[in-house]
Amino acid sequence: MDHTMQLTEEQQAILDGAQGETMARVMETLVRYGEIFGATKMVPVTSQYNHLVTSFGLKALTPVYDLMNQLIETGATSKQRFSADPRPLDPNVPSNFIQNIVFKKFMYSKQDFYEGQLHKLGLMEKDAFTCACYMDEVGNTPAEGEVLSWSESSAVVYANSVLGARCNRNSGIIDLMGSVVGYVPYFGLLTDEGRKADWIVEVRTTKRPEAQLLGSAIGMKVMEDVPYIVGLDRWLGELDEDARTYLKDFGAATASNGAVGLYHVEGITPEAVRQGRGLVKPGARTYVVDDAELQRVYDSYPVVWKKRDARPKLCFMGCPHMSLNQLVTWTERIEQALAELGRDRVVIPTVFTAAPAVLKLFGETPYAARLKATGVITSYICPLMYMNNPLCASMPVITSSNKLRTYTSARYYTDDEILEQITKGGER
Repeated sequence: MDHTMQLTEEQQAILDGAQGETMARVMETLVRYGEIFGATKMVPVTSQYNHLVTSFGLKALTPVYDLMNQLIETGATSKQRFSADPRPLDPNVPSNFIQNIVFKKFMYSKQDFYEGQLHKLGLMEKDAFTCACYMDEVGNTPAEGEVLSWSESSAVVYANSVLGARCNRNSGIIDLMGSVVGYVPYFGLLTDEGRKADWIVEVRTTKRPEAQLLGSAIGMKVMEDVPYIVGLDRWLGELDEDARTYLKDFGAATASNGAVGLYHVEGITPEAVRQGRGLVKPGARTYVVDDAELQRVYDSYPVVWKKRDARPKLCFMGCPHMSLNQLVTWTERIEQALAELGRDRVVIPTVFTAAPAVLKLFGETPYAARLKATGVITSYICPLMYMNNPLCASMPVITSSNKLRTYTSARYYTDDEILEQITKGGER
């Protein structure tokens, strides 16, 4: 192929077919992909593990399965073991007979087959399915400065921002190809210049802003640009477990309500701690977020339910997947709210989703039995994949996830509003 990218001898040899036709086509795909974005070279993927966004065995993904088979049959498997996004199905999550038929016969009928392909290609372990692969319990936490080949938007923005790793917002399959060939094109968020901020976001709220709401506001304002956020350290303090959980949800909202792949938080995230406002480009624009601006954003969300005042039939929490401290904190909050109401169980079917490894550890604590006693279900699935079923999409579902709100018919409420709805229901 004709190309303008400067390749090393090894990279050029792969492109010329030294490792077989399949590897040559993988390299060609990455070169063409990189050149679209102005990349002039390829750089090695340096992380120990990869993460794939495509985890669901949709019947319509036949070309993906064919590609996977070709990679497996020619030995062009991943140079890294990898985790993958959450599974789409869990029998513990409420669904009726007709919904299950749609799930199993018309949507995810190839799930078992596809998971078999993933194992052959290098899946980390049987249950390495989560969008929050970077959590300690999962074991796919890249180090600062490592080059990744990921594509799950909420994972990419977390790795770039909170961990200081380097990764572009790739598409599905491109993530796998980078891992197979061991190189990714050098552009965008892999470069020092690409990691500088186009915006200064001043947080001037009178209380700690809702993570998902603040992330939504910033994402919709800056879109794919890099924001440098000041004033949030007042509410987060230091980069401890609570702050990491907050930034997990905040980042997912910036990535789904906009297209943010990296943000800096002054005094908190690693690059901002070291470089400060040296990360801000000359002429950066300013966006002020105060209480009124957050309320404006909240009020702008459309309600796409057939009946706006319908009683919710299901609540999903955990998009992205919940952390262990969220599961513990929410157990305590639900218990307290129910006790104040003189109740034992939630009044709306409620599902908390988390990584299998997190759920396993949670299950070893006394909180697991306490949460189960409130009627809340824990699951490893992707709520978005559940809501892709048109019969589920027609249900009035509530959530505090701005990602789930953006991509489905689920209705967004703040954490406090969710707590009130699932414990108090329609009472006033």
